[in-house]
Amino acid sequence: MLGRKACNRLTKLITYILLTMISLVCVFPFLWMVITALKPETEVRQAVPSLIIHQPTIENLLKVLFDTGFVKYMRNSFVVASAATVLSMIIAVMAGYVLSRYYKRRIVKLSNVGMMISQMIPGVLLLVPLYITMQKIGLLESYFSLILAYTTFVIPLCTFMMSSFFDTVPIELEEAAEMDGCNKFTTIVRVILPLSVPSLVSTGLYAFINAWNEFMFGYVFLSTDKYRTITPAIMLFKGANITDWGGLMAASVIAVIPVTFIFLFLQRYFLEGLMSGSVKG
Repeated sequence: MLGRKACNRLTKLITYILLTMISLVCVFPFLWMVITALKPETEVRQAVPSLIIHQPTIENLLKVLFDTGFVKYMRNSFVVASAATVLSMIIAVMAGYVLSRYYKRRIVKLSNVGMMISQMIPGVLLLVPLYITMQKIGLLESYFSLILAYTTFVIPLCTFMMSSFFDTVPIELEEAAEMDGCNKFTTIVRVILPLSVPSLVSTGLYAFINAWNEFMFGYVFLSTDKYRTITPAIMLFKGANITDWGGLMAASVIAVIPVTFIFLFLQRYFLEGLMSGSVKG
C-alpha cells in the first residue's frame, strides 16, 4: 500500500514538474517581450542580455501609442477581425447545421470532404492566386481583401466546430418548435442559437484571434498606411540597417493585450464550447 502511495506521489511530482517547465517555456517569450519593452535603449542594446531592468521606463510604450499612429493600426485590425468574425460565424452556423442534420446527403458529404481537404493546403500556396484575384476585382488596398481572405480560411474549422455542437442538440427540440409553427430559420434563431452560446463564443473567438494575429495577407494585400493592420505595422520598427527593439517589443505587447483580455473574459465560455461538442447525447 505504501509503495503504491509513494508511486502515485512520485507520478504527481513528475507531472507537476513537467507542467511547470512547459509553462515556463510558453510564458518566457511573452515575459522577455514585456521586459524588453520596459527597458531604456541603453539596456536593450547591452552585449549581455539581462532579465533585470535597472531603469524601468514606459518611453517605448508611449512612443508606440502616440508617435507612430499605432492606435490607428489597432483600429484597422479590430474592424477587419470583427467583420471577418461576424461573416464567418453566419456562414459557419448555417453550414454547420446542414452538416449536422443532413449529413447523409451526397452533396453534404462532398462538401464535408472538400472543406477537410482545404484545411490541408498551406495558405502561402494560395497567396499569389489570391493576390491576382483581389487585383482583378479591385479589392487590393482595402479592408475587403483581408476580410474575404480571413473568412475563407476560418470557415472550414468554424463549420466543424458548430457542426459538432449541433450534433449534441436533440432533434426533438426542433420537432417541437415545428409543431408550434416555426419554420427552419425561426427554429435555428429561437431554439438552437440560444443553446449554442458557449459554442458560438469559442468559434467566434477562434475566428477573431486568427484574423487579429494574421500577418502574411495583411503584409501583401496592403501597402498603404491608411488600411495597415497591426501585425504588418510591427514590421515598421525593423529597418534595413537597424532595428528598434524597444519599440518593436512595445508594439508586440500592445498587440497582445486586447486579445489576452478578451480570452480571459470569455475563457469560461470558450472551454464550455470546446467541451460541448466532444460528447454526443
